[in-house]
Amino acid sequence: MSPEAFFRELLGKADIAVDGGRPWDLQVHEPRAFARVLRDGAIGFGEAFMEGWLDCERVDQMAERAFRADLSNQIAVRTALLEVLKVRLSPLGSRTRSFEIGERHYDTGNDLFQVMLDPYMVYSCGYWQRAGDLAAAQRDKLELTCRKLQLQPGQRVLDIGSGFGSFARYAAEHYGVSVVGVSVSQQQIDLARRLCTGLPVEFRYADYRDLNEPFDRIVSIGMVEHVGRRYYRDFFDACERCLKPAGLLLLHTVGAQREEATNAWFDKYIMPGVEFPTFANVAAAGTQLVIEDFQKWEGRHYDRTLMAWFERFDRGWAGLREHYGDVFYRMWKLYLQGCAAAFRVDRLCVWQFVFSKGGVPGGYSFGHNYPLD
Repeated sequence: MSPEAFFRELLGKADIAVDGGRPWDLQVHEPRAFARVLRDGAIGFGEAFMEGWLDCERVDQMAERAFRADLSNQIAVRTALLEVLKVRLSPLGSRTRSFEIGERHYDTGNDLFQVMLDPYMVYSCGYWQRAGDLAAAQRDKLELTCRKLQLQPGQRVLDIGSGFGSFARYAAEHYGVSVVGVSVSQQQIDLARRLCTGLPVEFRYADYRDLNEPFDRIVSIGMVEHVGRRYYRDFFDACERCLKPAGLLLLHTVGAQREEATNAWFDKYIMPGVEFPTFANVAAAGTQLVIEDFQKWEGRHYDRTLMAWFERFDRGWAGLREHYGDVFYRMWKLYLQGCAAAFRVDRLCVWQFVFSKGGVPGGYSFGHNYPLD
C-alpha cells in the first residue's frame, strides 16, 4: 500500500477526508507529505504543516476526531518507540534545560503574548465555571487561587514560575500580600516588573532549586510541567524548605491520565522538555507535605482558553506577521488548536492541589466549594 493510500484509509477511520470540503478535512498541497509523515511521525506531520505542505481550516476539529479514533497508535510503532526513548534519555528539568524553556518558548516575544492573552497576561488555563469571556475566566482563576491559599494582608508569598506576574499583581492588589516571583524567562520578568510597578512585588531570574528563605504561602501555576518527573522530589524539597510551618502550597498543573512520551514535534518546536505529571507522580513526590485539597477541572476549561487565545492571536496577526512570518503562524495554530483538542477529549486535564507543611491547625476549612460571589 502506498503512503497516500495508507493515510487516506487511516484518516477515513476518523471521518477525516484528504482534500475534502469540511472544516476538519486535511488539505494536501504537496504529495511528498504522505511519505514524510510515515517516515518521521509527529515531527514529520508538524513540519509539513508548518511549511504549508499540509493544511486544515479547523485543526482542533481534525485533532479531536483523530484522538477519539486513537489514530496515533496505528502509525509507525518504530517511530513511536524512538520518540519514547528520546524523551526518557534527555535531561528533562535539569538546570540547563530549565533556562532553555525560558529562552525557547517564553521569550518568544512579549508582543505576541500581549496580543494573545487577557489584560492580566495569564498564560495558563482560565476558570470558565461562570465566565463568559477570557478576561473574566482568568480573573476567576486568580481569585479562586487566592481563596484556596487563604491569603491575608501582610503575608509573604512565593510564586514559582511567575510568568508575566499575573498572580503576583492580582494577589498584591486584592489581598495586600507581598510576592517574590521567580522565572527562567528574562522577557517575562521585564514585562512583569513594568506591570507591577508600585506594588510590593519582586521578580528574580532564578531556578527554584536556589531558593532558601521563609514564606507564608507558595504558589506554582503552570510551571511543574517543565520540572520533569525525575526532578519532582527536588521541586517539593524546595517548597518544603521555604514554607513556614502550617503554610500552604497551591500547585496548578496540566495533568495526564497516564504516563506517556511527549509529542516529539511539541517538544522540538513549542515547549522543549515538557512532561505532564500523573496524579501518582505528584502524590509520590510530595510526601513530605500534607495534601489538604484536590480539584480536577474538566477539559473544557483549557479547551475554551486555548481557542480564545487562538482567536485573539488570529485577529491580531496583521500586526505580528512582519516580525514572525507565515511559518510561525501555522506552527502556533497547530499548537493552540491541537492542544485544545487534547483537552476536549480529556486526554489532558487541569489539577489544583493544596498542600500544607505539617497540617493546618484546626484543619483546612475550604472543602471542595469555592464560591465566587
